Amino acid sequence: MKIVIPVAGEGRRLRPHTNTAPKPLFEVAGKPILAHILDPLLSLNIDEVIFVIGYLGNQIKEFVSQNYSFKSSFVNQDRLLGLGYAVSLALDNIEESDLLIILGDTIAECDLGAFTTKADYVLGVKQVADPRRFGIADIKDGIVTKLVEKPKDPLGNFALIGIYYFKEIARLKSKLAKLIKSDKKTSGEIQLTDALQGMIESGTKFRSSEVSSWHDCGKKETILKSNEHFLRSADFSGSYNGSKIVPPVHISESAEISKSTIGPNVSIAGSVSISDSVIENSIIGESSTVKNADLKDSLIGRRVLIRNYKGTLNLGDNSIIEGS
Repeated sequence: MKIVIPVAGEGRRLRPHTNTAPKPLFEVAGKPILAHILDPLLSLNIDEVIFVIGYLGNQIKEFVSQNYSFKSSFVNQDRLLGLGYAVSLALDNIEESDLLIILGDTIAECDLGAFTTKADYVLGVKQVADPRRFGIADIKDGIVTKLVEKPKDPLGNFALIGIYYFKEIARLKSKLAKLIKSDKKTSGEIQLTDALQGMIESGTKFRSSEVSSWHDCGKKETILKSNEHFLRSADFSGSYNGSKIVPPVHISESAEISKSTIGPNVSIAGSVSISDSVIENSIIGESSTVKNADLKDSLIGRRVLIRNYKGTLNLGDNSIIEGS
């Protein structure tokens, strides 16, 4: 099986953090978003994982090469023309294989082994509160009959969640090539959804598979919600000098904490130093220092210094905040 993971986006909604690192490498509950996506793949029979990279793509390459041993390759996306265009670049390097596509900016929890054996063509879906924000699938008796990208008047609320399986890829390649040649765009982009709809109209039967949970990691608020969810399964036991730990939390073994209250829903990366502080529902990036601070609902990047501050922060790497 070939696996395609598009990770070329700039992550503008997650700035300032994505000014210095690609969004898939932002840590949630103690490990990068990309690791949450890649680790479940290790149970599959993988021939190759193809990453479509662009913005700060060398950091993606370095992370994968240092942490995973499966065969991997990297395709550079020269223009940000949409998901359909990104996938087409990866398919140029694939002749015959079954294919799993997983988007690199959301985390879906499902049994991938069962997902890839459910049918010849499978689309991951999840019911959502506001279907106008997503690609929506109309489903009858488990078969997807129609797909619409961000409909103004949606017929249902089953959203495509970014996992797609294909027993063979010839039809997908053909539909994407036709979209690109005709320059047919939806919302200014070459949409994978449009190619899938073309396959449906040509007779391909996609079976839907509803995932157990789906977590958006596109902006500060959803990152913190995702962090809270994955911390529920965190197993933490430990004590720190004069400090109170309120689970669930993730605290790196190399972090130093004294005279502080940490938690709930806090992730602290490696080489962090925290003293005389209270931190709740926040993520603290590696090598950061927090002294005499009261933080809540905050995203803190790497190598940040915070001293004498109370409130909510969203700080990128190498920032300094010092109150009076």
